[in-house]
Amino acid sequence: MPKKNKFCQSCSMPPSKDPGHGGTEKDGSKTKKYCSYCYKDGEFMSPEIDTAKKMQKFCIQKMQEQGMPKFVAWIFTRGIPKLDRWKK
Repeated sequence: MPKKNKFCQSCSMPPSKDPGHGGTEKDGSKTKKYCSYCYKDGEFMSPEIDTAKKMQKFCIQKMQEQGMPKFVAWIFTRGIPKLDRWKK
């Protein structure tokens, strides 16, 4: 059984905040590794976001749209480069 991650390994969102309760693989099964915003049907949803830096920028923008101060959003996203998807 795959280990349960505390955060999406692409965007760092906690599973409790994911309305889809995890992304899906090609066969429709749930993955605990990625959230439903990042991963669907075995593929990443936004192929243009192909670096940790781009993901951080995208996430900060989304959090700001929801009323979060930019500095706080940055704090929440500073660990993104260490997530599985972005490790080289």
